[in-house]
Amino acid sequence: MKLLHAPTSPFVRKVMVVALETGLADRIEIVFNAASPLTRDPALTSLNPLGKIPALVLDDGTVLYDSAVICEYLADLAGDSAIFPTGPARWSALTLQALGDGLLDAAVGNRYENVMRPEALRWPEWSRAQMAKITGALDAIEQSVHTGLIGHTVHHIGLISLGCALGYLDFRYANLQWREGRPAAAEWFAGFDARPAMAATRPRERTA
Repeated sequence: MKLLHAPTSPFVRKVMVVALETGLADRIEIVFNAASPLTRDPALTSLNPLGKIPALVLDDGTVLYDSAVICEYLADLAGDSAIFPTGPARWSALTLQALGDGLLDAAVGNRYENVMRPEALRWPEWSRAQMAKITGALDAIEQSVHTGLIGHTVHHIGLISLGCALGYLDFRYANLQWREGRPAAAEWFAGFDARPAMAATRPRERTA
């Protein structure tokens, strides 16, 4: 299998965490792609018409996207029922995945606004709205740890998504200091981020 990949993408990181957790990482060839919301790369759009990463090319040429689909495929391929549980636990895991992915959508979108858009064209109100989504998601994570919805003994897709989202905030929003006032979320993340699959996939700028 081939994975269109960038080491700074939190959605690619989700896929790599699942690949490592399921023992499938050695079966995946990494293909770097500098996906951009402004430039359509034919090497990427020929596989994913949306021009977004990650995209996974299977051995038979089938292409899967986006991260949620790829993660579920890998878990199914490995027969790992913990990452995508069944029954009521499944809906909890998928809802937490939506929370993490939504946090990332807001954070990545806001970064594009403030890094890629010309300064004279930036829309402060839109940026504030994205930051409000991030704050709301962080407060929900804190509450979910308190209620036990987020625990310390499982590694399902919801927690993987949340872990990658919080890691992205550390990477791109260090000044946000999201841990302040959220001690339960901070404690949970410290433990989850120490998992080998998380440690091996921490985001970094590509140097070559």
